[in-house]
Amino acid sequence: MEILTTAASVPRFPLFHKISKTSHQLSLSSRPHLLRCSRDNGQSNKNGLSSAPVQTELESPNDVDVHQSHLKSIDKEKEGKHNDIWGLFKEAQQNILFLNKQRLLAMEELERVKNERDSLLDRVEQLEVKKQPNVRRDKLSISSELLLRIDSLVLNGVIGSAEASDLRRLVVDSRGSLSDDLYDNVFKNDAELLAELRHFSKKSKKNGFHIIHICTEMSPVASVGCLASYITGLSCALQRKGNLVEVILPKYACLNLDEVQGLQEVEAEFYSYFNGQLHGNRIWTGVVYGIAVTFIQPIYYSSLFSQDRVYGYSNDFERFTYFSRASLDYLVKSGKRPDVLHIHNWQTSIVGPLFWDVFVNQGFEGTRLLLTCEGFDSQCLEQPEKLALCGLDPSRLLRPDRLQDSNKPHLVNILKGGVVYSNKVIVMSSAQSKGRIINELGHGLELTLAIHKDKLVIAPHGFDKSTWDPSCDNFLPQSYSAHDMTGKSVCKLSLQRHLDLPEGASEIIVGCIYSDTLNVDLEKLKTLVWMASRRKVQFIFMVGSIQSPGTTRPLELFKEEVKDENVRFIDEYDEVLSHLIISGSDIMLCPSFDDPLLQVPLKAIKYGTAPVPVHLTESRFRHFGDDNIDNTKFSQYINSTFADMPLGQAIDEIKNNPSEWNRRIIDGMGKDFSWDSECADVHVEAYTAVKQL
Repeated sequence: MEILTTAASVPRFPLFHKISKTSHQLSLSSRPHLLRCSRDNGQSNKNGLSSAPVQTELESPNDVDVHQSHLKSIDKEKEGKHNDIWGLFKEAQQNILFLNKQRLLAMEELERVKNERDSLLDRVEQLEVKKQPNVRRDKLSISSELLLRIDSLVLNGVIGSAEASDLRRLVVDSRGSLSDDLYDNVFKNDAELLAELRHFSKKSKKNGFHIIHICTEMSPVASVGCLASYITGLSCALQRKGNLVEVILPKYACLNLDEVQGLQEVEAEFYSYFNGQLHGNRIWTGVVYGIAVTFIQPIYYSSLFSQDRVYGYSNDFERFTYFSRASLDYLVKSGKRPDVLHIHNWQTSIVGPLFWDVFVNQGFEGTRLLLTCEGFDSQCLEQPEKLALCGLDPSRLLRPDRLQDSNKPHLVNILKGGVVYSNKVIVMSSAQSKGRIINELGHGLELTLAIHKDKLVIAPHGFDKSTWDPSCDNFLPQSYSAHDMTGKSVCKLSLQRHLDLPEGASEIIVGCIYSDTLNVDLEKLKTLVWMASRRKVQFIFMVGSIQSPGTTRPLELFKEEVKDENVRFIDEYDEVLSHLIISGSDIMLCPSFDDPLLQVPLKAIKYGTAPVPVHLTESRFRHFGDDNIDNTKFSQYINSTFADMPLGQAIDEIKNNPSEWNRRIIDGMGKDFSWDSECADVHVEAYTAVKQL
């Protein structure tokens, strides 16, 4: 049995190890005999084993070949199986390599998805940060809506004017927290809202002024000139500083009501005195950019504001006098008692004598009056007897120290009345000094301005920095900032392609955006274009308003005479394209640094574009040093940088001294000349001063 076991025990090799047939055969042939077991063909026992005795014999050498052949067949069978296993192994290896490759690709894809997700989350976070001003504006809108609801409660007789005044003060003094707590309550009915307001009876510390503008324009609902953007820009800036601002406007037929949120008519009417009688008015309320706006619509004199324009009618005095008186009557009826009543230009200057001669004792003892003048060239001279239309006494006002005009003493000067009867007068000018305004720009009011010079304050215009900021300007192909100016070159190339100008970052582009060309010396401008175009300077002109009669032809001749491959004209103002022109230009050629309508010089500085004067030798650019203490920060800055720089010198500086030029440009981009900066600060100081009187 030991020999049988040895013979039957075929050596085991490791898996995939190739067996050596030669050595196997040698091991067998070295044996002289094999033990062979024979079995009888008799019956097997019940266990399946043969019952016959086992017979053993030694085989002869001749039988070895037979056995070796048999073993060879076994070896071949095993080798075939081994080859099959080896093939399966190679296939498995290839599958494993393929799976590993797929796993690596999957890991790379997961990493890419993760990076995209992180980038998306960063973008969402950036958008949320940019959205914060809008969130704040929504909260301000809530406060404005609350005030309008309080007005409705008074007009409908639900509460008295005394309680209404307390509730308004509660809203004004509790700004942020109250807006959060009462957000859902704005949509409740009057009884529920009043209960909630009374619940918040504990007043917080006052942190701002309540200002009401009585004016004739507001962007974008009634936008004609620079007053509209001033009202909206300043009001938003003041509210961001913690003040509460409201606006009262006439309900013109030409109002852009699509821009008014929640416009609704208040059910109750109020009456206003005019032409010897009381006349009914309808009240409409809404919110514009977070500012509560009240629209006054006459019932009997409905035709006063039914025209398709804001200004330019023979009865403008009657129209705006009615509106001014109605605004004061509305304040009395609604119980509003603002800290400051802010009036504008001659159109609402009649509020001044009305306020102090008729209304001050009707609960306005704590209210003060402030007048803003965009300029003194429009003053409104009228017959004295017309003052009686709104309840004023002409005999008391036709005096040199009141409304009597200095040059035409038989007439009353409405703008002069605003100056005399206001506690402060703010003159809007970015570039002129107080002394020059009094002495040279009074248009006949020089004596009055000199007498009241202590009232006068100069404030610069501003721009909306949420719209005009190169670091987040959606109208630009690529944003940029003072820290990374790469995007400005992209904007220049995009501008050149858009207007089909020869491309190249080395080209100097001069932009010219004018609200009109009435104050532009076209001959001077033509000379500048010819001189600079020979130096391969590119010019882009955009004229943004309807030309007055008689000015279209000179402009057309100018366009024909300066026709050149490096000159382009855009015949109408395009807001989107103006962003690209200001960002893509190196220089903005300005007819004046005082640009109240478009604020091009202010925006140019923010976008890294140098504002350079057209008329360097004219007096308008030579008065920044006068009364420097009264100059605005903008005029002080522009005087030290670009005011005395002609176009040719600016071109030389860009080409020959780029490092110094870039330093100056980047320094300017860091300045803030928006509504939120100096303009708002000057107004807050003025409000503070008049409240202390």
